Formats: sequence, structure tokens, C-alpha cells
Amino acid sequence: MTFPIEIAFGEFSINAHIIFETLAFIIGFQYFMRLKRTHSDPISESNRIWIIIGAAFGAFLFSRLLGSLENPEAWHRSDYPWLYFYSSKTIVGGLLGGLFTVEVTKYFLNEKSSSGDLFTFPLILAMILGRIGCFTAGVYEPTFGIESNLPWAMNLGDGLMRHPVALYEIIFLVVLWIFLSQLEKYRQFEGGIRFKFFMIAYLIFRFLLDFIKPTHAVLLNLSSIQLACLGGLLYYTRTLFFIFYNPRKLILHAK
Repeated sequence: MTFPIEIAFGEFSINAHIIFETLAFIIGFQYFMRLKRTHSDPISESNRIWIIIGAAFGAFLFSRLLGSLENPEAWHRSDYPWLYFYSSKTIVGGLLGGLFTVEVTKYFLNEKSSSGDLFTFPLILAMILGRIGCFTAGVYEPTFGIESNLPWAMNLGDGLMRHPVALYEIIFLVVLWIFLSQLEKYRQFEGGIRFKFFMIAYLIFRFLLDFIKPTHAVLLNLSSIQLACLGGLLYYTRTLFFIFYNPRKLILHAK
């Protein structure tokens, strides 16, 4: 397998990463719209539109801000800092930024209903497709792992055997999707718990995953993404408390 992978269309070829990244947005949004049509939404149509706009804005801005802060020195030294900012992005920043701007949007709309549950499975699907794209880019996209001698280590384009962390993330997201789907067959949780479970699980996973990625330590030998993950988990302290000490508090009733 040669990285980066390109898909040929006659005389032309397109980078597979671009194709899967585009599909992630299109298919993820279409899946969200399908769920919105088939499931009751406690949020009005106008408020939901503003929430989507807020989520998109926060995800775009903060994904690039945190992505640029992965290596602050390189950002500072760049001859084109705004281009560096635009081209650097990370899903952790997108998730946390979207969460922040959605909460701000809901505050101004005086919207009290939870808005995250409807986004959860479309987000997971979009992230899976996006990570397939990242895998096809090999070491030409900063989603590869450190060197490894494990049997499943892969040459991702630079001649070194590395952890295929994009594949690890795909597997994790598939398992998380199945787990959440099966869990909700037997229990009905209070509004917003599905999204909170997703965020907590993913933030813990990404915090651990970055230990096997070639990251830049920012504070306490942790990367900016790991620090952001800890900040996100701190935000969910109340939910974490109930998960570990009083899970029945989160359950409306058994099905």
C-alpha cells in the first residue's frame, strides 16, 4: 500500500483524504436530517437551525485554534500564520468548540432542552469517515503514531513501522456506536446523556491515544490536545460522578 492513497478517475486522480473528508460532512449531515425527521425533537425548528449554525462556527474556529496550538512554536515561526491557522485542525477542538458555542447559543435563545443527543450518531459516522481519510494520507496527515514493533504496526509512507492510530480510532468509534445503541435498547436515559457519554468516552480515548502519537509537550509533558481533553472532562465532572457513584440518577426507566 502506497501513501498517500489517490483514487483515479480516468486521467485524473484525487487524494482519497479529500474524498472521505467531504463524504464525512455530506453523509453525516444527511444522517442527522434523517434522524431529525424520524425522531421527535424537543427543540423548535428555528432554534435548531441557530444551534446548528453555532455548532458549525464553534467547530470551525476552535478546531483550528487547538490544531495550531499543537505546536505553538511552529505557528509563531510560520511565514504565513493565518494559513497555518486555517490548515491546522483537530476534531477535539471541533467537538469542544462546538459544545461551547452551542451552549452560548442556547443561552441567548433561552433554550432549556438538551440538543446533543440528535448529533451523536451522525457525529460518530462523520468521524469514522474522516478517520478513514486520515488513514489513507499516512504520515502526510498528522494522525499517525510513533514507531512500534507490534505485529500490526504499519509503514505509513516514511519507511518506519508505526502505530496506525487512525485505525485504532475507527475501531473505537465503531465499538462506541454499538455500545451506545445496545445500551439504549434496555434503558431510557435523561435528555443529553447519549451525547455526554459519547464526549466523555472520546475525550478519555483521545487523551490516552496521544501518548502514542508524536506530539509536542506544552505543559506537564502533555500536549495541547491532552490538556483540552482534561478540560472537557472537567466540564463533565457532574456526569462522571453519577456514572461512577450513582448511575441510576441518569436513568429515567428501564425499557
